[in-house]
Amino acid sequence: MSNKRPLVETSLTDPIALVSARLGPWLSQRAGGGDIDAVVRPSDHADAQINGALPLAKQLGCNPRDLATEIVDSGQLADLCSETEVAGPGFINVTFSNSVINSLLTEVANDEHLGLRQASNARTVVVDYSAPNVAKEMHVGHLRSTVIGDALVRMYTAAGHRVIRENHIGDWGRPFGMLIEHLLDLGEEVAASGLGQGDLDSFYKAANAKFSESEEFQERSRQRVVLLQGGDEETHVLWNRLVAMSTEYFNTVYEQLGVLLVDDDLMGESKYQPLMPETLARLEASGLMSESEGAKVVFPPGFTNRDGDPLPLIVQARTGGFNYATSDLACVIDRVERLHADLMLYVIGAPQQQHLEMVFAVANMAGWMPDGVSAIHVAFGNVLGDDKKMLRSRSGESVKLVDLLSEAVERAASAVEEKNPSLSDSERADVAQMIGIGAVKYADLSTDRVRDYVFDWDRMLAFDGNTSPYLQYAHARIRSIFRRAADDQVSAGAIAVHEAAERALGLRLLSYPAAVADALESNSPHRLCTYLFELAQLFTAFYEHCPVMKSEGDIRASRLALCDLTARTLSAGLDLLGIDAPEQM
Repeated sequence: MSNKRPLVETSLTDPIALVSARLGPWLSQRAGGGDIDAVVRPSDHADAQINGALPLAKQLGCNPRDLATEIVDSGQLADLCSETEVAGPGFINVTFSNSVINSLLTEVANDEHLGLRQASNARTVVVDYSAPNVAKEMHVGHLRSTVIGDALVRMYTAAGHRVIRENHIGDWGRPFGMLIEHLLDLGEEVAASGLGQGDLDSFYKAANAKFSESEEFQERSRQRVVLLQGGDEETHVLWNRLVAMSTEYFNTVYEQLGVLLVDDDLMGESKYQPLMPETLARLEASGLMSESEGAKVVFPPGFTNRDGDPLPLIVQARTGGFNYATSDLACVIDRVERLHADLMLYVIGAPQQQHLEMVFAVANMAGWMPDGVSAIHVAFGNVLGDDKKMLRSRSGESVKLVDLLSEAVERAASAVEEKNPSLSDSERADVAQMIGIGAVKYADLSTDRVRDYVFDWDRMLAFDGNTSPYLQYAHARIRSIFRRAADDQVSAGAIAVHEAAERALGLRLLSYPAAVADALESNSPHRLCTYLFELAQLFTAFYEHCPVMKSEGDIRASRLALCDLTARTLSAGLDLLGIDAPEQM
């Protein structure tokens, strides 16, 4: 089901939103009632363009250009705009008055949230992301889910919603029989020393190899699965230790990556095992479940196979076992009924699209997602190597995430040393951590999530172009201005824009809440990245054309205030992406 509540409250510190709010009641009265959108958008021909006269004129049966002229003549925009022009078939080009821009910039500068308003009707948002597997190392395939999910968590939280992080780790199933037996064979201390240091792949491969080679080990493993699923206390103690050792490793990766996930966010497959029989019973009671080739299935309408036959969602295998579909349906029930979620985001790779669509369809059919509750698959593409294939190590295996992040920091350290050799060792290490991790995150987040992207060290660590180092450097450069200003004993003051570069920067600063709203409405962090990149470019143009420290009096004070607001906006926007903004680089 859809939910029409806005994810971000309209900010009336944005002049475009201000014009829209001002015209709405007038247009409604002119139309004889109803909510009428003035359709105000940024424009290349002026500060903004009002397009609402065209659809309204069609509705009223009048000439759109005449209606646009009527809007201008109404005086609704007189105190907001210094110029208005009716153009084309009925567009209205508007130029905001400098006094309005100055007033709004001053208001935003005094607002710790930079004009971003808290949701008046907050939603409960469950974000399912990261999802590594116990006893397996996190690899580059986990990067996108973890980074995109973390950015969405931060943005929804900033917008005032109640956000619940759910890390749906793989901690159940047949492989755990062999993993527990291998744990016993090694001895807990030996296993702990390896797993705790992140050597999960070796542990899993050794267990798998032993399973392939030894019938005796196979039998022990099968018996251990029976004990695990039957609730055997000793087996569960061993299983819990295995999960705990893996979790310790996950936490080192999350700390290195700088994401918000903690132990309390873990919600593994094991948590849903007790709910599966009830899920099946509820499906059967609803009359939706049927039998197909010995398996229990549900046929959601609209899904067919290659031959055009109805495609079933299998909820119980012929052997009587449950599967991912059963677990995912139990997830929906738990998140809606226990957590009271009204928006569920599944940050999962694009190949799972059909599976999730079928799960959501069945949950809707069963009445588990009532009106006002929605589930969205936040799909994403792959990380590719230079050969345009899945990024892999030289040995042909998936690149370990810890190795990728360590290399990013090492490369960043070299770049920082070359750019600013005056930094101390500790300062260089801190900045390298911020730049290296930020570069990896931003390269991922700045790409439209549904697309694949090529992992390119040179591009992502460049100090020019749409990269994290470019944005971080812009922030650090502004902060260096204030260190000089402090030495000269001057400070920021009231904002008063005059020059074209000042106006352009000021208007972009005022659109920060709209940029966050745009990113959230489509769950697309790359839109916020684009905004921040454009903001940094506008600051560069402003800095080149409008001297700051060389100006004097009120002009210098105003420009310092613009610099400060720009730095705060860059820092806040980067923080929503999970990226640090260094004070110096």
